[in-house]
Amino acid sequence: MRFEDLAGYSGQAVALIGGTFDPIHYGHMLLAERAREQYELDLVVFVPNRLSPLKENDDVAAAEHRYAMVELAVADNSCFAVCRDELDRPGPSYSIQTIRALRRILPVAVRILFVTGADAILELPEWHEPEAILEEAQVVAAARPGFNLDSLDSILGESRAGKIDILPMPALGISSTDIRERVSRGQNIRYLTPPAVIHHICEHGLYGARQPAAPDIAKQ
Repeated sequence: MRFEDLAGYSGQAVALIGGTFDPIHYGHMLLAERAREQYELDLVVFVPNRLSPLKENDDVAAAEHRYAMVELAVADNSCFAVCRDELDRPGPSYSIQTIRALRRILPVAVRILFVTGADAILELPEWHEPEAILEEAQVVAAARPGFNLDSLDSILGESRAGKIDILPMPALGISSTDIRERVSRGQNIRYLTPPAVIHHICEHGLYGARQPAAPDIAKQ
């Protein structure tokens, strides 16, 4: 989908979850579901980025593979969608540009939530136009193992921290990095990401998956 497909949207709010999604995993999906539940949302939109401004992009899987994996992961949830606007926009994927692009499409009364993880929110001072993000969207930060949000005031300042909602999350230590490393070693990634995503990884030899041994990453 594209943001233009949301013209005339009749819900009260839309949540955005951005990221590289290399690959998407159950941690991302649980975050989306907890946000949907907490804020009584009709729609949570995953937005895979083209180029992350804060990460190395040299070894990232091709955009179309990452987009396809998110589509496969969310296909059975009518409250989830995936948007390709950042993938089709040249240059680095700045969150404020994405928020503003969606704002231009949505009716004025519809709120925009920007949902991110604890690791990302602690880097807020390095983001492009962080103050504008806090003003133009309701920012929600999800707790994550290994990242202490109790120090948010001291890291971001009271003014910024006061505009951020904290979303409680269960301790679920799944990371895209670990999934990629396990695939490269031929190890099992079952229960870390949906079966359709595993199939896509195997079918296309992503992250060093080797055929015909690749299917073993889902069976061990």
